[in-house]
Amino acid sequence: MPAVRHDSPSPAGAASPASLPLSQLLHHTAEMVAAVRAGRSLSDLLATCPPPARPGTQALSFHVMRWMGGAQAARERLAPRRPAPAVDALLITALALLWPEAEPPYAEHTLVDQAVACARRRTPASAGFVNAVLRRFLREREVLVPALRQEVPAARHQHPRWWIDQVRRDWPDRWEALLDAANQPGPMMLRVHAGHGSAESYVAVLAEAGLQARAVGARAPQAVLLETPAPVQALPGFADGRVSVQDLSAQLAAPLLLGGLPGGELPALPAGARVLDACAAPGGKTAHLLELADLDVLALDADADRLKRVDETLARLHLQGRTRAADARDTAAWWDGQPFDAILLDAPCSASGIVRRHPDVRWLRRASDITELARTQTGLLEALWPLLKPGGRLLYATCSIFRAEGAGQISSFLQRHPEARALRAPGHLLPLPDNRVEAAGATSSPAAGSGDGFFYALLHKSPAS
Repeated sequence: MPAVRHDSPSPAGAASPASLPLSQLLHHTAEMVAAVRAGRSLSDLLATCPPPARPGTQALSFHVMRWMGGAQAARERLAPRRPAPAVDALLITALALLWPEAEPPYAEHTLVDQAVACARRRTPASAGFVNAVLRRFLREREVLVPALRQEVPAARHQHPRWWIDQVRRDWPDRWEALLDAANQPGPMMLRVHAGHGSAESYVAVLAEAGLQARAVGARAPQAVLLETPAPVQALPGFADGRVSVQDLSAQLAAPLLLGGLPGGELPALPAGARVLDACAAPGGKTAHLLELADLDVLALDADADRLKRVDETLARLHLQGRTRAADARDTAAWWDGQPFDAILLDAPCSASGIVRRHPDVRWLRRASDITELARTQTGLLEALWPLLKPGGRLLYATCSIFRAEGAGQISSFLQRHPEARALRAPGHLLPLPDNRVEAAGATSSPAAGSGDGFFYALLHKSPAS
């Protein structure tokens, strides 16, 4: 699966699916479901969807991804012999939209009728079978759904069994709350450009535009929570760089690295400090650094196409930074030999902390991916640490709630590097209302509101090293 970037928001405010016939939207959604089950990213797939169908398809696809555990279990119980992939995808789509806990978005008879119409279009011979399975589900739903929830963990928690087990091991006191929270849409959070005013002043601007919002709090002083998601085109000043979309947890990165959070143990970086953003795309954290301080920033990303988004972000915000397409681990290919005052390593990870924004992630990842991703994270840490000046700082971040990608990773790094010291940082932030966790080598404090799941560790290199 392609890496999911931490500050890449899910598209906000999908239009009403009623803009096109439901049977047509079900067709596109079933195509998305089949492709995700074959290992393709939903974000990439939606980009290929015909524009008139995209908003409705997105809304339905997100719904199905959130309830696919139950839908798959129901299909297996009602039709043990797996049908052809196209038929299976349509059935799972319809069953997820009929799942009672999901507050079905359509009347039952409408959904069944339109699913059968879709089947006639996709695979005509399957229409009777699709009709029979869906009507049987409705007849037996009151008994079938509680039984599946009792017997099948994926039907109860709407995640794969290995994922459920991992969250339970990592967070034995919070695992059920975390799985439930992952099935709720994430809020739309904005970051006001510090050079264009305060969060409070922008809230007033939004109110004049008919958009209700509130400033979030001291730990993220430029953060604004939009009460109802809206397209970015509707945000006053978005095109001119006044505001960006960035989750609350992601907005902590720049102040942490710069030494700007209350209780920080390091002085603020001086003007002109050399800063490396090692895995920069799509550029939200790069831009935030440059909004807050006068820095010499180099933004790297291994994906040249994704790096273009960094350039676009900096241009929209009228910020100056250097960008380069390169694998941060291959330092001989890009480093000029001059050490950095600070490094931001926003490492590729499982994206287990942002499932509420990317609900397909849980179905794309495999248990073996976590080991491989942890190996990549270790490789990045080991490659970049020598590039840091003695007395410099490195901020390690992942949008993961898995300890292997957070506390476990940093604990092992500190054992290998006695010249490294962990400073005060949030540690693991969980997408729960209190957002407070103790983590190895770091101490957290509450973040206002509920941001995405993240891990932060701030490492200081001994001046004598």
